[in-house]
Amino acid sequence: MLRNAAKGVAKTVTELSQYPTPGEKLNGFTLLRSKHVPELELTALHLQHDKTGAHHLHIARDDANNVFSIGFKTNPPDDTGVPHILEHTTLCGSEKYPIRDPFFKMLPRTLSNFMNAFTAADHTFYPFATTNSQDFKNLMSVYLDATLHPLLKKTDFLQEGWRVGPENPQAMVSGSAKPEDEKLVFKGVVYNEMKGQMSDAAYLFYIRFQDHIFPAINNSGGDPSKITELTYEKLKSFQSQHYHPSNAKVLTYGDMPLADHLQEINEQFSRFDRISVDQENKLPVDLGSGPKLVVEYGPEDPLADAERQFKTSVSWVVGDTSDVVESFSLSLISALLTDGYGSPLYVALIESGLGTDWSPNTGYDGSDKMGIFSVGLSGVKEAEVEKVKDEVMKVLHTMRNTGFDQSKLDGYLHQLEISLKHKTANFGMSIMRRLKPKWFNGTDPFDSLAWNETVSEFKKRLATGTYLQELMDKYMLNDNTLIFTMRPSPDFAKKLVKDEESRLATKIAYETENEGSEAGAKKHFEQQELELLAEQGKTMTEDLECLPTVHVKDIPRSKPPTVLQYNKVGGSKVQWHEAPTNGLTYFRAINPLENIPSELRSLIPLFTDAIMRLGTKDMTMEQLEDLMKLKTGGVSIAYHLTSSPINTTETSEGIGFGGMALDCNVPFIFDLIRKLVSETNFDGPQTAPRIRQLLQASADGVVNSIASSGHSYARRYAESGLSKTAALQEQVSGLTQVKLITSLAGRPETDGLSDIISKLKEIQRFALAGNNMRAAVTCGAESVSENTAQLEKFLSSRPHPSGSCSLSGEHLQKPRRPKTFFPLPYQVYYGSLAVPTVSYIHPDGAPLQILSQLLTHRHLHHEIREKGGAYGGGAYSRAIDGVFGFYSYRDPSPVNTLGIMRNAGRWAMERKWTPRDMEEAKISVFQSVDAPRSVNEEGMGRFLSGVTDEMKQTRREQLLDVTSEQVRDVAERYVAKPVEEGQESVAFLGGKQSWVDSEWDVQEMNIKAPPE
Repeated sequence: MLRNAAKGVAKTVTELSQYPTPGEKLNGFTLLRSKHVPELELTALHLQHDKTGAHHLHIARDDANNVFSIGFKTNPPDDTGVPHILEHTTLCGSEKYPIRDPFFKMLPRTLSNFMNAFTAADHTFYPFATTNSQDFKNLMSVYLDATLHPLLKKTDFLQEGWRVGPENPQAMVSGSAKPEDEKLVFKGVVYNEMKGQMSDAAYLFYIRFQDHIFPAINNSGGDPSKITELTYEKLKSFQSQHYHPSNAKVLTYGDMPLADHLQEINEQFSRFDRISVDQENKLPVDLGSGPKLVVEYGPEDPLADAERQFKTSVSWVVGDTSDVVESFSLSLISALLTDGYGSPLYVALIESGLGTDWSPNTGYDGSDKMGIFSVGLSGVKEAEVEKVKDEVMKVLHTMRNTGFDQSKLDGYLHQLEISLKHKTANFGMSIMRRLKPKWFNGTDPFDSLAWNETVSEFKKRLATGTYLQELMDKYMLNDNTLIFTMRPSPDFAKKLVKDEESRLATKIAYETENEGSEAGAKKHFEQQELELLAEQGKTMTEDLECLPTVHVKDIPRSKPPTVLQYNKVGGSKVQWHEAPTNGLTYFRAINPLENIPSELRSLIPLFTDAIMRLGTKDMTMEQLEDLMKLKTGGVSIAYHLTSSPINTTETSEGIGFGGMALDCNVPFIFDLIRKLVSETNFDGPQTAPRIRQLLQASADGVVNSIASSGHSYARRYAESGLSKTAALQEQVSGLTQVKLITSLAGRPETDGLSDIISKLKEIQRFALAGNNMRAAVTCGAESVSENTAQLEKFLSSRPHPSGSCSLSGEHLQKPRRPKTFFPLPYQVYYGSLAVPTVSYIHPDGAPLQILSQLLTHRHLHHEIREKGGAYGGGAYSRAIDGVFGFYSYRDPSPVNTLGIMRNAGRWAMERKWTPRDMEEAKISVFQSVDAPRSVNEEGMGRFLSGVTDEMKQTRREQLLDVTSEQVRDVAERYVAKPVEEGQESVAFLGGKQSWVDSEWDVQEMNIKAPPE
């Protein structure tokens, strides 16, 4: 009865009758219009602030995970990155919260499950998500004050933007400075972040392409070569012109009362008067006069084929994105042409060997005022660059003449239906991310939300018979193109270094003239750095009582368990979770495998790629892909690995399977998994060429992949000498895997890969076989019976090979290497230090997790990011794996950072942790512990890793009860002493410098193809 009553109340959240009618006023706002969108179970209301003209979009939905975002149109005036640096400095203190970095100080004072800020090409926005109403009010107050009343202190600009200063000022303060510590260098969080970005060749290609397709939109993130031209005065001027309610768009989402939101926002906005603002939607380059050819230089990829280093693309401007039906139609055309191994452009461009993978800009981009359609390749030979456009045009003309298969269109429309039914825990954030860019560029958000209307109008136009072909005629079958090519330069990195040295010399010379001598200039920069250090030091002692907070007492001591049921189906244990799934069934399965030989385990990622590429003897991959789109929401096959929650020395590995579909289509999940795994044809004439293409696509751009998450690779390698699980994980997804793939990709074209194919066939033999498979099904109660019958058919159809898959019972674990360095062509560094700890159920696990938060928020963020200039750094405790560690990301000062990591345990031991410290650490831990879960994720901890609700409840209580004494104790026993006794494992990635001495084990990654 209570449950039904609650449901009845929740329904009123979307009922239009409870809201004002258009033209009525509410708390300083006037409602302009409203719309109920039944397919998304939401009601949208568009309001405008009476005094300032600010726009507010409220999306009412029966969802407890509420979202807030305030954003501003921020067309960048140049490439200095002023919108990006302003995004950072805005969060460094405000009138109501005049402390250093209230944004980061709020991280441990909130139960939010998302909290961040983003700089897009022409707008900046600040979103958060939380299920707690008081937390929502707290964060909204902090965000509004930060964006509308920032302090913008000069020291914030120097810390977050850029400055010139000594390499290691801490050494100067301590009196232990060496000559290299006093060397003047460029510093700044954003400066180092963008140096890291520019090390990513894929990002560089995309941003240089944007420079030419949208020359009116400058680089909002900032080009390091231009960032040092930004002045503090220009930053403040840009803020005053753009961070104003008249230029603001606010979005709120969820089940919390709109009136409460508007009351707080109105109080903040009413302090301002309406002004005129720059909300111009910039247009792309005019290509009406014919093709435009552009060539830029970029870095060589040392891990890719030396003969295949070019990237090139052809692009068209394809219409105003405010026409949501046309934009939707163009995105479908793009998908039909490029999505999947059987797509016409993939076959013509990549399967043919013209390139190894798509260029970063390939596809339809509808996020700006005008849409852009691009097709391009990476891994192209110099002599074949000009062929790319010709081949693209051939395919476009062919598809225009033959038309698109209706079944393929039906497949994409089916995917849309699945996405509408699949209810995610972060639906509000997804809506915000989808609406905000288009809203800032002139697309009506009500149109963007009206899925059924869009699809209905699309089908109406499609019924004419030639609609898609007419769009191709209108936009693509012409020569009004931008052909953008990036040519590799062996001196690219050296030129960046020389350019930086030249800019630095200019800055020093300018200050030398001001101060009258080089010594005076040096003293000026050193004094500025010391003043910044003093300012940064205040963060450890300042009173934070002005900041709002939630409290540990707000966290429930227990959580209701997920109701799970278990039975045997076809001899396999099955976990059932009956829940409202909107007519969808979610399937997961694990086939545990013991003693997989290393030579096979390392190829499992290639196997799971290959079975999604090769096809079977009776179906091509194109047909299999079409069937997947038409009948399922996707299927997946991947390597599975977990430690035991009881004992970290116990490891379980195998092959994992997954899929989702409408209840009526569940048999297709099982048929597709069986076909892909057991029937993939590894004996066909195209097997070797297609596997080679997979290898080349993986190897091409791997340096960029590492650059985007280098700290993760460093962590995996550092951990690999500490446990069997970590060693296995590194083998299949770390730098060891990168070495293997690039080595295989570098084999000569004459190599038939017969040894690799033989091993892939061996994996195929045991991937679905055996008697230990277990499954998990999440579905509505009405579907359990039919799903049981279909699951039994699937399980009984699996192969039962003779013999064992094991060649040996080896125990893979790398020997611990205290210090390992990987030379890679980056301008910044990524690093990790790790030590082994205890299992999930061990009582020390909870204080270790609290310790990681204390170190991150009370010490490492301050030392590594604020003072050291890295983009990120912190501590982590991975309970299920029994590992504690540290990481840094896009770090200009690796030596200093490593010293901070080594001393962190001792620092924590000697720290007198206050009740407030402990309170905030616990709150920050429970952000993830109590984050909302999608229905298909419920019960997965139990299924995947064996973590029961009883274990979770015990750990929950342990986390809530952790004392400062326990924290100091585990800091000593698991961190300080092991490090002091040399039991830690360290890995760093980046450019090799003199500090990488003989103590380091240098692992070269520069694998070149052997001579034929």
